[in-house]
Amino acid sequence: MVDDLEPGTAMLAELTLESGADIPVAVVRCDDGGFYAIDDLCTHGEVSLSEGEIDGCMVECWAHGSRFDVRTGEPDELPAMTPVKTYPTRVDGERVLVDVDRPRTKENA
Repeated sequence: MVDDLEPGTAMLAELTLESGADIPVAVVRCDDGGFYAIDDLCTHGEVSLSEGEIDGCMVECWAHGSRFDVRTGEPDELPAMTPVKTYPTRVDGERVLVDVDRPRTKENA
């Protein structure tokens, strides 16, 4: 998966929680090469963020222009006001591992 994402791109990953439920996650490779994972759906309009444009470490929702920092999930452009969840990631060889069972919070960011 590492080679599947060039810097400044994102892709949709359908991952599975411990409970067995599936969750859509946008895996983003920032312009600096770092990997991040966020909920795929914009909190404003339920539009896929993995289809948005990446600028630095920001992803822009293609439908209404909301922008989210993929490191924190915080929006910095209206109309979205609610952050998206972010998930810990790590690179293991050629794989990007995402821990969807332990979303980041302000306490463990």
